[in-house]
Amino acid sequence: MAANVFPFRDARAAPDPVLETGPVAHGPLPVPLVLDNGSFQVRAGWACPGQDPGPEPRLQFRAVCARGRGGARGASGPQVGNALGSLEPLRWMLRSPFDRNVPVNLELQELLLDYSFQHLGVSSQGCVDHPIVLTEAVCNPLYSRQMMSELLFECYGIPKVAYGIDSLFSFYHNKPKNSMCSGLIISSGYQCTHVLPILEGRLDAKNCKRINLGGSQAAGYLQRLLQLKYPGHLAAITLSRMEEILHEHSYIAEDYVEELHKWRCPDYYENNVHKMQLPFSSKLLGSTLTSEEKQERRQQQLRRLQELNARRREEKLQLDQERLDRLLYVQELLEDGQMDQFHKALIELNMDSPEELQSYIQKLSLAVEQAKQKILQAEVNLEVDVVDSKPETPDLEQLEPSLEDVESMNDFDPLFSEETPGVEKPVTTVQPVFNLAAYHQLFVGTERIRAPEIIFQPSLIGEEQAGIAETLQYILDRYPKDVQEMLVQNVFLTGGNTMYPGMKARMEKELLEMRPFQSSFQVQLASNPVLDAWYGARDWALNHLDDNEVWITRKEYEEKGGEYLKEHCASNIYVPIRLPKQASRSSDAQASSKGSAAGGGGAGEQA
Repeated sequence: MAANVFPFRDARAAPDPVLETGPVAHGPLPVPLVLDNGSFQVRAGWACPGQDPGPEPRLQFRAVCARGRGGARGASGPQVGNALGSLEPLRWMLRSPFDRNVPVNLELQELLLDYSFQHLGVSSQGCVDHPIVLTEAVCNPLYSRQMMSELLFECYGIPKVAYGIDSLFSFYHNKPKNSMCSGLIISSGYQCTHVLPILEGRLDAKNCKRINLGGSQAAGYLQRLLQLKYPGHLAAITLSRMEEILHEHSYIAEDYVEELHKWRCPDYYENNVHKMQLPFSSKLLGSTLTSEEKQERRQQQLRRLQELNARRREEKLQLDQERLDRLLYVQELLEDGQMDQFHKALIELNMDSPEELQSYIQKLSLAVEQAKQKILQAEVNLEVDVVDSKPETPDLEQLEPSLEDVESMNDFDPLFSEETPGVEKPVTTVQPVFNLAAYHQLFVGTERIRAPEIIFQPSLIGEEQAGIAETLQYILDRYPKDVQEMLVQNVFLTGGNTMYPGMKARMEKELLEMRPFQSSFQVQLASNPVLDAWYGARDWALNHLDDNEVWITRKEYEEKGGEYLKEHCASNIYVPIRLPKQASRSSDAQASSKGSAAGGGGAGEQA
């Protein structure tokens, strides 16, 4: 493999195994089930108590569904996540329950939950008899939470549920235990990027900000850049391959403009460009076969043609023989004097008289006899051809092909062109005019830093939004100086879109530019930006397993509605729905009735 040449892995997801049974209950309390319901990937697993709570989540799959199309495997139902295998052939069929990072399609969300419960081995019949910890979006709309609670309690019959924000679970998983931390969380995912201020361990929801850019927009931008650069490979530049480039070959530039100047140097470009090798076929259009190889190939094709025609003759002979036997059986009915059955059989055969039956029998008997003779003659000719013919000059005239043979051989006219086999033509080797491997390479240079840069400069893709640095500065300006100093001491990066190399250094540079001279700050990257949200939710569930102040029970759901939320250290702020008072309507009705009565009285007095 040449330097800086990387083949695409084109990874294909393997179907998830189905666990027969889930973990047993711990004492009187059932084991909680933890679901990190992300717009890119769903992570599900059990929060098993004990010293060793277990490995990473048992289940990780893409949050997409596709309606089955049948086929050899008979998969007519909807397919979910890893059961889809490769996503690119089904890209136009994929559907997600999310609108950005908010679940809005509960039918598709139900498919994701069914898939999770089935593969995690939920053994309870008719319901899911386990508490559920479920992540939700920052400042999740009440209607979305209402539909989710309705789905969980009404469809699955769960005993209780707790909602939390994925980035807050990740934040508390990485902070020291039993400490009330303040800080700024920068969470960048597949669809959105959030900046969340945390004051004394609780979310300050009024000053949260969202940027509608994430890994999905970066992959789409990278795809457009490379398709404009390589218009000959439009179909090969797929979103899955762009995501692979983002995850494994992109990085965040500490100084974007300075990094672009470096890429203008030929030596720097040659040393840092990544050449992504597309799959290709090395077969050329030209032929380099010798005359003997061509002759052998012709004989093989002729032999296949003869075998094909022989099979067709045998199949036709079998059908004719079966029909002839049927007609002879009907004729025997006539000879035996069974006239009722004979006339009924004539009607089924769509014939009018015994003479017509006899005519069909004679024609069919002649056709069957001729077909048998052709099959025997073809076998004899094939034996003679194998024993006597020379490989250089096959005697095609001795085969006496039938009309069907001639019609089928018309397709092979170029293969049987007349030429003198005694005189060998000079073999001309077709040399490629260019290197096929190099032609199927994508040179990814400045695109390595352009695609992930959009979360700092959304104007690169025409978005009229502020980047992370401007949003961070805007949030800090809403607090007094002492609170700003406290917040910047703990800037926490989490989410799959923060895993680019250089992300932490870029944030430190941005903070150095916006903070006062000689002020201090601290930037921390999550130990596992992708899975820490699930780990934090699992730890939270184990710590609050018997705490009724944080779980929403079915009784509370029925009394207070599906949008009800119990607040805790990793949750949203609950804002109840304020409906207009009914008393105002009754007072208006009373006022209108009084007005009409007064009008009627005045009219009576005038009368």
